[in-house]
Amino acid sequence: MRTAHVDCRHPSAAMMLFHGLSRPPLKAADPPNADLELVVLFVSPQGDIARIAAETCQLFAPVPVIGCTTAGEISQHGYGKGGIVAIGFPKSHFIARCTLIRDLESAEVQPALDQIIQNRNQMAQDAPDWSSEFAFLMVDGLSRREDALTGQLAAGLGPVPLFGGSAGDGDAFERTSVLFDGRAHDNAAVLAQIRSSCPVKVFKTDNLIPTDTRMVVTAAEPGQRRVHEINAEPAARELARVLGKDPEQLSTFTFAAHPLLVRLGDQHHVRAIQRVAPDGALVFFSAIDEGVVLALADQQDMVSHLDQEMRQLSTPTPPDMVLACDCLLRRIDAEQKQQDYAVSRLLSANRVFGFSTYGEQVNSMHVNQTLTGVAIYPPEMPLGRPKNGPKNGLKT
Repeated sequence: MRTAHVDCRHPSAAMMLFHGLSRPPLKAADPPNADLELVVLFVSPQGDIARIAAETCQLFAPVPVIGCTTAGEISQHGYGKGGIVAIGFPKSHFIARCTLIRDLESAEVQPALDQIIQNRNQMAQDAPDWSSEFAFLMVDGLSRREDALTGQLAAGLGPVPLFGGSAGDGDAFERTSVLFDGRAHDNAAVLAQIRSSCPVKVFKTDNLIPTDTRMVVTAAEPGQRRVHEINAEPAARELARVLGKDPEQLSTFTFAAHPLLVRLGDQHHVRAIQRVAPDGALVFFSAIDEGVVLALADQQDMVSHLDQEMRQLSTPTPPDMVLACDCLLRRIDAEQKQQDYAVSRLLSANRVFGFSTYGEQVNSMHVNQTLTGVAIYPPEMPLGRPKNGPKNGLKT
């Protein structure tokens, strides 16, 4: 795996990324990036997104370049803002197929599912000796379509584990984009299907424990992810009462410090609050509906919990790299508790690269305030590209 990190505002940012990921070609006639299969970018919204998308696409061609905007980046230095993190997947160990899913609000997903199934079958034929597979999803973080989309994609992916993140816009919540084929796309998602000779492990983790404090959603607009009433009282006012807070002081910091959980089967998942609407409703980052029971969560120490999770991923062999989607609310909570430096050092020490998100996906679910990702381990098979490797850049 190769990585590069630059300031998103540098006038030569795209060229710097190109030089950072490229290697001298084996043949004089080949371009410097001839051994790359796929490039993934995580781009700060402080940059010129359209220009970065166009320039990197042109520079790396014919290697496909995909990516998304962020609420912060994770590089070799740990947490950061205002940068671009680039990850290069070499052909020697990876085959990738990428699908753009447009118009999430009204799109018919079946063509994408058909393409996903075809991609998986073709990659299995092209690399029959490579047994590791995973799918990586980046989706417009303001689309409110992540829950439905992940459930639909699971049907096409079958047993292949999926993880991903919702594109961010810092803390502005105004515009988020995914990158595909040299353009920045709104209301869209990009799915990368990857097959490898490297062992991989898709994971999800959080440091939250449910308490006995419960609340019931009694009035909601599921399509807008809005809750108007909790316990038959105005939502924001009732939440403030339960937390012992002033309703006028509820903020992103409050929501990061006091997560809410729902129980699905034998597991609990976060239903994070994005903001308080002017009418006193609570706007959530993920699916919510009337009748849902919300449990207030306690938090384990984030630093020690993350250290334990990283140690488990490194047993018995440390990964070569961890590609991760880390919720913005985790980062905010770490900053509020003055633990961001310690968390950042842990991420750096364990070669975690990725971005801060507006939500995370794992298998068929959209979740919040979690860390999802894939640990990619050193290859067990000899170097070598399967014959008749596939082409990339498929659109739906």
